[in-house]
Amino acid sequence: MDGYKLIVDGKDFIIKGMNWDYYPIGTNYTYSLWDQSDTTIKEVLDQEMTLLKNMGVNTLRIYVGIPKKWIAYIHKNYGIYTMLNHPFGRYGLTINGEWMANTAYDHPQVRELLLREVSFLAEEYKDTPGLLFYLLGNENNYGLYWKENETNHGQEEKTSPTLNNRGMYKLFLLGKGNKNFAGGAKAQETLDFDQKVAQRAKAMYALFDEAALAMKSIDTRHPIALCNGDIMFIETIQEICRNIDIFGTNMYRGISFGDSFQRVAEELEKPLLFTEFGADAFNAITNKEDQESQVYYLLRNWKEIYANAAGMGGAKNCIGGFTFQFSDSWWKVSQYENLDVHDQKATWNNGGYHKDANYGANNMNEEWFGVCSKVPANSNGSYTLLPRAAYFVLAEVHKFSPYDSFSTLALLEDYFKNLQLDEAIKKSKAYGRSLENDD
Repeated sequence: MDGYKLIVDGKDFIIKGMNWDYYPIGTNYTYSLWDQSDTTIKEVLDQEMTLLKNMGVNTLRIYVGIPKKWIAYIHKNYGIYTMLNHPFGRYGLTINGEWMANTAYDHPQVRELLLREVSFLAEEYKDTPGLLFYLLGNENNYGLYWKENETNHGQEEKTSPTLNNRGMYKLFLLGKGNKNFAGGAKAQETLDFDQKVAQRAKAMYALFDEAALAMKSIDTRHPIALCNGDIMFIETIQEICRNIDIFGTNMYRGISFGDSFQRVAEELEKPLLFTEFGADAFNAITNKEDQESQVYYLLRNWKEIYANAAGMGGAKNCIGGFTFQFSDSWWKVSQYENLDVHDQKATWNNGGYHKDANYGANNMNEEWFGVCSKVPANSNGSYTLLPRAAYFVLAEVHKFSPYDSFSTLALLEDYFKNLQLDEAIKKSKAYGRSLENDD
């Protein structure tokens, strides 16, 4: 097999994507740009899409809620496509007037509700200019490890897309298979819990499969992608979720995606898409902004994405990725408090990001993942973005095409070696940025 490519309008298309949202300083997840006036929305989109286009981004990941006229507007005026993301019960849902924090995918009414929602989505958006494809879920597999008493802590548990995602991955790493859990009643309890999780997983991925079929019966023009957390449950996906067209994954492994390309190629035989990856721009050890570290990880991640595209000699199954994220989210820590404070608290630990890893201490700063920082909004609710060095480096990264006839791994290596971090830093400073090593 020569590999997988996404073909758009008859041309090879590698996704140079960005996770994009819009939350002015002082707001949280309850704010919606799409509830504002058309004048404000247009002002915001013209500002942000200009920056994204100049950066070479060709696709945005946007959650459901965006009216289709704005998907069309973004594409018509800036040539940028949209991957439309339905969370598929990731953060809970309401059944019979009651909130179900931990979505039970085998519940008849849950199944009916989610299948109805995605079918409506396909019917509503199928003819929208600029729609590239649909994405279902957001690492829903991490939520499978929630126990009932962990999902009834109130509003925070059901509305924390980033903190809960990372938290569940941490729980999985520290709990499942950890030698500290071995022996006696605790071992049996862990085994019983893992068996329950396995059953939940089968019900969930079976429903993803049904959803893909339901949407394809309505919209035959747009592929359906799954958003998984890393490559967990890959065997279950291979067995019962075959009607998904693209395997998408949110993956935070630091400098390398490791064996993910080869495993997806061999075990799933599906195109691989990184729906989220990235690095924060804050150093938890020095307690200062660290733009150079952010660039360090992003460069290595993108080089692997290109190296494993069709025709490049790697696994030949990667169709691109979505950097996380365009601008900082000032609401991610606490979510309801200090919304006008750029919190420097690290909320989870990941040793893969070794530049500020400190054993036993958190090093990932959720409010600092943007390739742009932001300043307070004006009276219309729009704000100014200040590009970091990562913005300018990624603008050069996005110029590389693995599908060019002359592209090789050797050329890729040389191209990335020649990217000038110093020049990106100068450009960032010109926007008023202050680096951690700036006097």
